[in-house]
Amino acid sequence: MSYVFNPPAVASVPVLGRPERFPVHRIYCVGRNYEEHAKEMGFTGREPPFFFLKPADAIVPVEAGTTGTMPYPTLTSNLHHEIELVVAIGKAGKNILAADALDYIWGYAVGLDMTRRDLQNDMKKQGRPWCIGKAFEHAAPIGPITPAAEAGDIAKATISLQVNGTDRQRSDIGKLIWNIAETIEHLSAAWELQPGDLIMTGTPEGVAAVVRGDVLEGRIDGLSPLSVKIA
Repeated sequence: MSYVFNPPAVASVPVLGRPERFPVHRIYCVGRNYEEHAKEMGFTGREPPFFFLKPADAIVPVEAGTTGTMPYPTLTSNLHHEIELVVAIGKAGKNILAADALDYIWGYAVGLDMTRRDLQNDMKKQGRPWCIGKAFEHAAPIGPITPAAEAGDIAKATISLQVNGTDRQRSDIGKLIWNIAETIEHLSAAWELQPGDLIMTGTPEGVAAVVRGDVLEGRIDGLSPLSVKIA
């Protein structure tokens, strides 16, 4: 098959301890999936889950033991960090029941849903889509994927983010409003999940701005840490 120009390389994420990489199909994100974060954003209660997407090439793949670089994006003066558990899907499925959902998971990783908060808030006020706040280049730094069988009890893991060595976010995965299996059930009712899909499952409270030169270090028990510098 020929193309009018050379197609871009496949977006991919490293796999912990393996030479093979995980090819990325889509990136789904869950909004307001921790109660305390929902409150700090002005919402309360267990609302039905809602989703938005980031393009696959928004990832900043970071190898184990290294510090990745994320350029400070244009058009914003209020770039926020959101630490998240990333679920990597390993097989296709539609209308997946929560009871079967874990069978579709290939592995897990630590990720950051970076957000141009000022642009997102402006779009919200106008009742317009807020892709410009979430789906820009380099908006999804992600560390190595740990295969599910090697990740331990993710449902009880601690999740945290430090900026320049100081705690900004700290919670545990058990506080997800919609747990991993429930999220997959809801998501797969709207889209047919495919191998290579990544699900960013939501962020706990403590989101705040970062500036050039800041070093972000995200951790989830059982997974390879993620380190990113804002350039």
